[in-house]
Amino acid sequence: MKPDMRVQLAGIELANPVIAASGTFGYGIEFEEIVSLERLGGFVTKGISLEPMAGHPAPRLVHTAAGMLNAIGLQNIGVKAYIANKLPPMKRYPRCKVFVNVFGSTAEEYVAVIEHLNQADGIAGYELNVSCPNVHAGGMAFGADPGSLEYLVERAKRVATRPLIVKLSPNVTSIAQMAIVSANAGADAVSVANTFRAMAIDVETRKPRLTNVSGGLSGPAIKPIAVRMVYEAARSVRIPVIGIGGIVTPEDAVEFLLAGATAVEVGTANYADPRATERLAKGLESWCRSHDVEKVASLTGAVEIA
Repeated sequence: MKPDMRVQLAGIELANPVIAASGTFGYGIEFEEIVSLERLGGFVTKGISLEPMAGHPAPRLVHTAAGMLNAIGLQNIGVKAYIANKLPPMKRYPRCKVFVNVFGSTAEEYVAVIEHLNQADGIAGYELNVSCPNVHAGGMAFGADPGSLEYLVERAKRVATRPLIVKLSPNVTSIAQMAIVSANAGADAVSVANTFRAMAIDVETRKPRLTNVSGGLSGPAIKPIAVRMVYEAARSVRIPVIGIGGIVTPEDAVEFLLAGATAVEVGTANYADPRATERLAKGLESWCRSHDVEKVASLTGAVEIA
């Protein structure tokens, strides 16, 4: 029997729970000749700001033993150019849900970006970036402080005409607390979690390997920590949790689902294999079939704790 791979995320039906993560899948349309976009549950755009941003100078990517460090600096073309040039082609793939990652240096900028996006068609929801560890805008100023987070989510929710997902930072004392703050402020879902603040030094030059000095660590190295955070967040709130962090195999995705995730985002794996998301979507369906799982949604939170 073919398993039912559909999941409900904040009132949005996804064809399957596999979503390409922000910053690793461009604006989506760049992958149309590589990936069968209709086979994905959805994707999240790279961070979109009110005005274009150039990002940090190179080097801004560093390979690590089990992942990578990045300090891209949220380079993007700005919300007006995104709506005019990058969003319209995605209408060719209605099954692949488009989530726009939104950031700004002030709450007013976040709100302004959302107000622009509200006027555009073809968007399923917004992912509020309050957790990028290598820039001030969209970074720790909001995501690490409960009061600031509450204020921003309330402001964003007030104007958003689509479901609002809050992408949480792992660089906090309690991920559960930040999930609760987001939910109480009106978030429709939370993503857990963004990259971990980290650093690498060239021992020959004795200089940081990134021009920004520090960056965000992602990849398989962070997966066990991310699974734990998803478990804690999912036990603390009733809104859906999206699991992120080092997902490479179907089993990795299942692990996040069992911990409490409704869906998963695949990021760093896209750098090693541009078709990673499509491969994982197929692999997850095969895993469910081989394990007699009739509905993938039944895996969410199904971990058995003695």
